Amino acid sequence: MGYIMELRKLVGSRPLIMTGACVLLCSHQRLLLQRRTDNGLWGLPGGSMEPGETLEEVAIRELLEETGLKAKSLELFHIFSGQELYYKYPHGDEVYNVVTAYVCTAYDGIPKVDGDEVQELRFFSYSEIPMELSPPDKPVIDKFLERVF
Repeated sequence: MGYIMELRKLVGSRPLIMTGACVLLCSHQRLLLQRRTDNGLWGLPGGSMEPGETLEEVAIRELLEETGLKAKSLELFHIFSGQELYYKYPHGDEVYNVVTAYVCTAYDGIPKVDGDEVQELRFFSYSEIPMELSPPDKPVIDKFLERVF
């Protein structure tokens, strides 16, 4: 998150519009979620865009960094923005997220926790998604579950 960290040096914790991508990685009617280290809640692999990246590149990079998994293909799911995507991090930074969500069903690798941003990885059946979802990921997961049910 180099670009955002550089901006934070200039603007402090004031709200930023943060563009990024996330991945709904699906396998056998299950969704991969990660327990985040910053808020202890479950969320999706993803993160913010660096200058020069495409949104697809962000999704692929973040999935690999956070889970050790390499996407073979991505399908555009939906773009999320607006008040519902506002988030105040536990340390005080505020963002209005603009998130492009991708579905991935073909990937390589074995899930591996990065230990920095992620403390646990787990596949959940669509009917057993935990209630403790990270606020910016909840609208994405809710819309995905509407589609599959």
